[in-house]
Formats: sequence, C-alpha cells, structure tokens
Amino acid sequence: MLGKTAGGLYWMFRFLERSENTARLVEAGFRIALTRSSDPESEWKSVLTTAGVRMNYDQKYDGYTALDAIDFLLRDTDNPSSVMSSINNARTNARMVRTALTTEVWEAVNESWMAMKAALKTPVTQAKLPEVLGEIRRYTALVRGALHGTMLRNDIFDFSQLGIAIERADNTARIIDVKYYTLLPSASFVGSALDNVQWETILRSVSAYRSFRWLNNDDISPMSIADFLIFDSRFPRSLSFCSRILDENLGYLAKDYRTRLPCHDMIDAQRDRLRASTIETVFDEGLHEFITSFIRENNAIGLQIEQDYSFVG
Repeated sequence: MLGKTAGGLYWMFRFLERSENTARLVEAGFRIALTRSSDPESEWKSVLTTAGVRMNYDQKYDGYTALDAIDFLLRDTDNPSSVMSSINNARTNARMVRTALTTEVWEAVNESWMAMKAALKTPVTQAKLPEVLGEIRRYTALVRGALHGTMLRNDIFDFSQLGIAIERADNTARIIDVKYYTLLPSASFVGSALDNVQWETILRSVSAYRSFRWLNNDDISPMSIADFLIFDSRFPRSLSFCSRILDENLGYLAKDYRTRLPCHDMIDAQRDRLRASTIETVFDEGLHEFITSFIRENNAIGLQIEQDYSFVG
C-alpha cells in the first residue's frame, strides 16, 4: 500500500475518533459542572486542558464560560480538534482514499459530515446539547459499524484500526489524568459523595458506567475505576484494550509485509509494561506519573507508525 493511502486511512479514523472523544469530554464537563455550581469555570478550564486546546482557547477568550467552551470544542474551525474540524478532516481523508473504502463506509462518512454541518450550523444551547452530543456519537458509531461490517480484514482495515486505537488510548488516558488532579475542589472531597459522583461521570464519559457496574457493583472507588479504565482488556476504551488492538494490527502488518519495524518493538515494550503493572503499583508510583508516561509513549508509537509506513505529515 502507498504511504499516502495508509496515512489517509489512519488519519481518517483518528479524526473520526477525535470528534466522538471531544463530544464525550464536553458531556463529562457539562455533567460535572452541574455538580460544582460554585465554580463551573474551573471545570471548563479542565476540559479544555484535557482536550489539549486551552492555549488556542485562551488566545480567543478571556474567561471559561460554558457557552464559549462548548462552541470552541464543537463548532470552531479555528480549533483543529473541534468536532466540526475533525469531521471535515475525516471526510477530506476519506475522499483521498475513496477507492480503498467500501461504498457503505464512504456513505457513512459523508452522511456524518452532512449531519454535523446541519447540527452545528448555529451555536448549541445547553438545552440542545445532550441531543447534539448524542447525534455525534451515533454518526461516528455508524462509520465504525460500516467499517466492521463491510471491509476486508487486510492492511486497509489494519491502518484504520491503528488510527482508532492511538486516538482512543490518548483520550482515555487524558480523562483519567485530568479527573484525578483537577476535578476535585480539594483533597478533603476524596472519597466523598461528590467525589463518587464525579468518578461516575467519568465512567459515563467513556461509556463505561454500565460495564463497570456489572463487574464492580459495590466497589465504586477511584482505585477500582482507574483499574478498570487502565487494565481491563475486555473494555474497548481501556488502555490495555487499545494497546492490544495496536499490537494485533501491527502484527498483521508485519506478517503481510514480511517486515518488522521499530514500531513493533515499541508496542511490545508497552504491552510488557502494562502486563507487569497492577493498580497497586500504579498508585504507588503515582497515577499522574503513570498516565503522563503512557501518553508520551502512546504518542511516540503513533509518530513511529507514521515514520515506519512513510506517511509522516
């Protein structure tokens, strides 16, 4: 496969995943802001930090109001990670690799783009926000469903999966990190009813609440939730699951191309570190330190994939 095609597939699905992840962050911020009516600006500041766009936001706005933050994260095309920017970029990449996609995948992407243009044509009010966020999630799920239901399991599928897994792992890690260090008003709230409500909100933001409760009905604690989001390989947004998807699809590429590249060694090292860790060792090391190290490692693997398969930039 040409590097241009591989890159188009990889980034198409990274951008689609990013649009959904941004919508999930907005939903988490909106829910938690409701539980912290005394300081909602702090919550939106943490959401913008998690999304990695606070510097761009600060250049445009003086404060952290809900309406400004929501508009910047959903509609503002000056923000390269906004939902609208991500959907536009996904469609541009899909057009570039149109011949590598099934009709169903292309139509799902194009339909998502048209629906988002309509839904985000005007600023989203807080009353309409849940409906719009649900629509974003549904349309990205539509594209993934078409991918899984109609595409051959070949290198085209592998590069698509790599884009999803890299982006999803980064998002889950950032959500865990920002919750632990910026969402609680003070250390005195740790273990309180407010703390538990916020952790439950984080679970909901990655569609993990129901799955977590099935497995941990009576143990809703920061440690058990972090354990689930990091190590439970059955949950499709956990760090362990995303790492496994990277490992499997890079393995398929190594077999198909009969070439082992540096990115394969990097994912092997990441898998070994995750297998050797437990939630107890993570908390002993420091959750923030563990997560920031994972984010750096995940980003490095993504960059190495681009270099190894010749689609940098």
